[in-house]
Amino acid sequence: MAYLKVGTENSTDINLYYEDHGSGKPIVLIHGWPLSAAAWERQIQPLVTSGYRVIAYDRRGFGRSSQPNEGYNYDTLAKDTWQLIEHLNLEDATLVGFSMGGGEVARYLGKYNTGRVTKAVFMAAIAPALRKSGDNPDGIDPAVFEGIKQSIEADRYAFLEGFLKLFYNKQLVGGTDISDAAIHASFNIGAASSYSAFLNCVDAWLEDFRGDIAQIRIPTLVIHGDSDQILPIDATGRRTADLIPNAILHVIKGGPHGLNWTHATEVNTALLEFLH
Repeated sequence: MAYLKVGTENSTDINLYYEDHGSGKPIVLIHGWPLSAAAWERQIQPLVTSGYRVIAYDRRGFGRSSQPNEGYNYDTLAKDTWQLIEHLNLEDATLVGFSMGGGEVARYLGKYNTGRVTKAVFMAAIAPALRKSGDNPDGIDPAVFEGIKQSIEADRYAFLEGFLKLFYNKQLVGGTDISDAAIHASFNIGAASSYSAFLNCVDAWLEDFRGDIAQIRIPTLVIHGDSDQILPIDATGRRTADLIPNAILHVIKGGPHGLNWTHATEVNTALLEFLH
């Protein structure tokens, strides 16, 4: 395990926790909300075994990283990603962003990439733009996100319990693809996050990444489940793939939002085929 200082808050350092495994071409895994790098459990070992160097880090406010009160916007979060990539001096790297992590991928490629990242993967990702507006009529009314914040403020643990059932489509798969114990493990990870991060990241979900995505000219894979109840594929994955020249769209039939656990074999196969 290792930590990288990415800033300060008053008298306290802000440190990112990261793990660095294996050797070969580097792959940086960026987790979703409100989890941590532990969410990549079913991807890390297969990627390392296949000959890749795998770096997975905890977003600020989550997992084992510092829990500052601020910085939960995509300019700051993507800068954290940039600092980690620079610190490790990565070359010919692949960025893989799951859910909220897709925002870091988009913003990093739109603002920070100087050639170190040569492939990108958007997995069940938040891009390209969730906020409904005049030029984004297929988006979601911002009032929905205010309702989410109110639920979090009232009882974030009750909210998290319900959220994870939708995250994994528990009521649909009936335990076939994920156990109650695995969902409980995700609950524990999410519950351990900073309250400030848990709440304030909701505002970041309204970020518009279309300008960032328009700049992507590297090979890109979009993986999305057609049964995603958190970020429906037609509003996210399909649109992202359409906006990136020659992007590959891999649709996982029956895949929920948390498909990297429930459909790990198919996800890993698609990742490895793209990386090779």
